[in-house]
Amino acid sequence: MSPSPYAVRVSAPAAKVLDALPEHAVDTVWDILTAAAADPWSFRQFDTDDDEGEDVRYAAVGQLSVTFWINRPLRRLTVLNIVWLG
Repeated sequence: MSPSPYAVRVSAPAAKVLDALPEHAVDTVWDILTAAAADPWSFRQFDTDDDEGEDVRYAAVGQLSVTFWINRPLRRLTVLNIVWLG
């Protein structure tokens, strides 16, 4: 049996960006976060040798990128930043 997904929290600055996005971009953000909550380390990083920063992850799909922090003890993802180049 696989472990339950991580809970997702959105920081206040990221929530403001999320509120301003078009509906299809919001859907994409939640698709990314659903995948990340199931396996937070599944997104490759630019610097894979960064042991100290392994819990800050970056996921990008097309014109959208999401930066999130993995809180291992609480099993939570906190969305730090959302960038939409649309």
